Amino acid sequence: MTATMIKEFRLPDLGEGLTESEILSWKVAVGDTVALNQVIAEVETAKAVVELPSPFAGVVAELHEQPGTVVEVGKPIVSFEVDDAGSSNGGATATAAAAAEPVGSPAKREPNLVGYGAVVEHSGRPARRARGQIQETKSPAPGIPAVSAPAAPPSVETGDSERPRSTPPVRKLARDLGIDLEHVSGTGPGGLITREDVQNFSGASEAPAETQVSRAEGERETRTPIKGVRKLTAAAMVQSAFTAPHVTEFLTVDVTATMELLARLKGNRAFEGYKLTPLTIAAKAVLVALRNNPSLNSRWDEAAQEIVQFNYVNLGIAAATPRGLTVPNIKDAHRLTLRELSAALTELTDTARSGKTSPAELSGGTISITNIGVFGIDAGTPILNPGEAAIVALGAVRKAPWVVNDELAVRQVMSLSLSFDHRLVDGEQGSRFLADLGAILADPAMVMTMI
Repeated sequence: MTATMIKEFRLPDLGEGLTESEILSWKVAVGDTVALNQVIAEVETAKAVVELPSPFAGVVAELHEQPGTVVEVGKPIVSFEVDDAGSSNGGATATAAAAAEPVGSPAKREPNLVGYGAVVEHSGRPARRARGQIQETKSPAPGIPAVSAPAAPPSVETGDSERPRSTPPVRKLARDLGIDLEHVSGTGPGGLITREDVQNFSGASEAPAETQVSRAEGERETRTPIKGVRKLTAAAMVQSAFTAPHVTEFLTVDVTATMELLARLKGNRAFEGYKLTPLTIAAKAVLVALRNNPSLNSRWDEAAQEIVQFNYVNLGIAAATPRGLTVPNIKDAHRLTLRELSAALTELTDTARSGKTSPAELSGGTISITNIGVFGIDAGTPILNPGEAAIVALGAVRKAPWVVNDELAVRQVMSLSLSFDHRLVDGEQGSRFLADLGAILADPAMVMTMI
């Protein structure tokens, strides 16, 4: 019989130097056999919900933290019983704080989300463990039940530990409403429990999940913990508001020509299947206007005492999600055609609303757009995303009286709001950018004069 030992998996740094994460749910239970890179937990950082893969192939010996607990990076969250013979090949994360480093001779390890997992044998499959005696360790785990069957695939949970299938945002909504998903019937594909299933079960409204908390009869106030995205957003906005000297300018534009262009494009076979909205054209217009006004695509490096001008555009799009406001960005948006930009915008918003935006997608933005018009708002004074020089707010498109060729006419009108960091952008530069943006939206043919 092969001897076994206990290996700890410590919470890794999931990106951008984040110091803590909340355990949302466990996908395994004590005694479960897991395969290398099998998803074992969902955790929520200040930026995203992340699935954690197992760095070991073995048996779950102990779950150190319960769902709902906020854990510091480097703290042990789960222990595994693994083959002693394979312990030198056991996976470890990229940093010492992430998991116990393997000992013994070096060997090739397969990468997973947070580093490297167990060595893959010549067969190409993760090393399997055999039941045996547990060696003495600092964290013994007696009473681990024997396992007679191989682990189920990551997407399936079997036996007594079976749990209903759902997505992270739906599980969060259920937790906020105090609903046990075991009692909810799924109407989605393959019995998937949807947001509507949870709301129908509880009789809840369509209000954001974070505000849907249980209220006792006669309760005069409701308290919601400040954590996750809400906590990060609050800190970032305070830092931005009291660090960068904001200036906001406004411009109201006749966008009738843009709306006519959208109608023509929607009927064009080349754009069949693409989602086209005023945001699509406005995003492209921002990218074009930046060519002549590069100061708005920069940042202030306080430590180095330098102005960093970006020669690329990572275009941030503010998105309202059940977890709060996030600003994922489209990498190298300046390289995209209108069709590619349309597809990228659709993917970005769908991913954000499903709660699956990764930390990498939330980092590295160079300029942002917030589309407040979808809420029926005409204008505002948006706060800069930290590290960026400018943000554009798009107002609602409304029919309004407008003077055309000295005659009054009904036109489609939009208000643009531009906030910028006055350390990086002079009033003249900000005004020229806003004027160029407005000129493109008023007459899309003006693009030909700017490229």
